[in-house]
Amino acid sequence: MSSTLIVNARLVNEGCEYDGDLRIENGRIAQIGAGLDARGNETVVDAAGRRLLPGMIDDQVHFREPGLEYKADMATESAAAVAGGLTTFMDMPNTQPPTLDSAALEDKYRRAAGRAWGNYGFYLGASNDNLAAIQSLDPRTAPGVKVFMGASTGNMLVDDPVTLDAIFRDVPTPIITHCEDTPMIDAELARYKAQYGDDIPARFHPDIRSREACKKSTELAISLARKHGTRLHVLHISTADELALFQAGPIEGKRITAETCIHFLRFDRDDYEKLGHLIKCNPAIKDPADREALIRAVAEDVIDVLATDHAPHTLEEKARPYTGAPSGLPLVQFALNAALELVHEGRLSTAQVVDKFAHAPAKLFDVEHRGFLREGYFADLVLIDDAPYTVRREDVLSKCGWSPFEGRTFHSRIASTWVNGALAWDGKALVGAPNGQRLAFAR
Repeated sequence: MSSTLIVNARLVNEGCEYDGDLRIENGRIAQIGAGLDARGNETVVDAAGRRLLPGMIDDQVHFREPGLEYKADMATESAAAVAGGLTTFMDMPNTQPPTLDSAALEDKYRRAAGRAWGNYGFYLGASNDNLAAIQSLDPRTAPGVKVFMGASTGNMLVDDPVTLDAIFRDVPTPIITHCEDTPMIDAELARYKAQYGDDIPARFHPDIRSREACKKSTELAISLARKHGTRLHVLHISTADELALFQAGPIEGKRITAETCIHFLRFDRDDYEKLGHLIKCNPAIKDPADREALIRAVAEDVIDVLATDHAPHTLEEKARPYTGAPSGLPLVQFALNAALELVHEGRLSTAQVVDKFAHAPAKLFDVEHRGFLREGYFADLVLIDDAPYTVRREDVLSKCGWSPFEGRTFHSRIASTWVNGALAWDGKALVGAPNGQRLAFAR
């Protein structure tokens, strides 16, 4: 296999930024150093001082396959991810049918093989009646078990207290949770429907899916994790209120960790007037004060992981009245650009973005040989060009064909992405063929 030498790069890894070169051989990082000499027949890439990062690991996506391929599939969404510098994804179980047993889990891995542009892992889902499947799960086959402690698609709301307790007691992997209290949401929805019918203004979404509903459910998850010593990761924290439930500090010292998503750091309640259902998601995007608190929490290591919760729907679906418009938005292609805006704004360092979006998920889920610029690790890399980039609808690679960032100009663009040592994105187009691999979990 041919080798590639990237020279004159600004490497960002494990809290440091430094000038250096990086050699790729046989799909892995063979050498990191200064002044590396090119070898015969070696492809040389001059980074010209640009930042070279490990590929991002997105631990929360909905690529919709199987069952909803009309709006997304593993090939299209992983292509969008790679174009955005996200080289690894972990996909959620609320598909049709849901991923509730090992057979459904392995079906997803078969579907991804040869079609996914990035590396892939799939969660097992929890329901009120699949405890045996969770107990028997081989922890090397999934990053974790997803528990919906709030409204979800299909038979995946775990609201039986005995079953919930048993899942936290017996789960052989980390548990990841969607935390919203369904009875509280249902009560608020009924109240707004009484006033507006089905056409509730989008600006009330954060009141229907309230901060109180988020906090109550998160408190329950944390109490169960503490009771059983479970490794718990709470997804998509959206409120300042929940932050007090988590501790600051490095992820290595925690059994209970928190994640937020890029849309909670870039949008707030004021954006519903312009974007409406395009930014309707669960949990809801909330107030400007929440957005500011979440950015601080990322900087202060209260929030451990940054992800997308990429969840595409068609524009036709999003145009329906409130009660019929589905929640979720496409994000993988421009999430890293959006995160790097926080660097340009002086709110985060590039090293902090890399830590939350690459290092931390690799540590949390025991991902083998990915998420870092280290010799011997897989060469999943992204080169950043600090040049203005305006998002246009015609550039969107997700099958749904739109982005909530359309018209926004970012200060950085993705110049190149390598997956397992092969160039997959050249800054303008996909290159070669899908090269993603099944993730290995070192457990």
